[in-house]
Amino acid sequence: MPVEPHSSLTSTTPRGPGTSAVEVRRSSRRRRTVSAYREGDRTIVLIPARMSEAEERRWVTVMLDKLAARESKSVLGDRELAERAERLSEQHFGGRARPSSVRWVTNQNTRWGSCTPSEGSIRLSHRLQGMPEYVVDYVLCHELAHLFVPGHGPDFWRLLDSYPRTERARGYLEGVAEAARLPRLPGARAE
Repeated sequence: MPVEPHSSLTSTTPRGPGTSAVEVRRSSRRRRTVSAYREGDRTIVLIPARMSEAEERRWVTVMLDKLAARESKSVLGDRELAERAERLSEQHFGGRARPSSVRWVTNQNTRWGSCTPSEGSIRLSHRLQGMPEYVVDYVLCHELAHLFVPGHGPDFWRLLDSYPRTERARGYLEGVAEAARLPRLPGARAE
């Protein structure tokens, strides 16, 4: 897709191993909308020319999250989520973590997941649906670890070290949480 008329390339940002570069294109014709699409191995983000660098960074993050959610293959149902938890238990806990139930819930807006060890129940926030698989797997492993250690002390974190993408997933979730706290640009809307 060609560059929009009256637009200028403002940045190309490598996103790290396994991810595409981000190219931001500013347009004087674009007034309030922000959009993004994939072009080969690049992600193109289109923004109004008047946006500040801080607004640009915020919108790039928002649009990358929107694209990732749109591109995620499918949303797991409760049965598939339980099967995934069973597989993760085998891989990372020797099959010893055996929850009685694993399901999505819509009433967790401040937590990504929760576990009631006495009942063996695990609940994941519906906000995780559409996030990368490694993030959902991390939250499942986190809650599976709570079946052994209820708190977040050193024993808990040692147990969770068995999941190799812990730091990456935690960083992703922290970024999502932080982006949600950013003020919304007046008049801007995502396409």
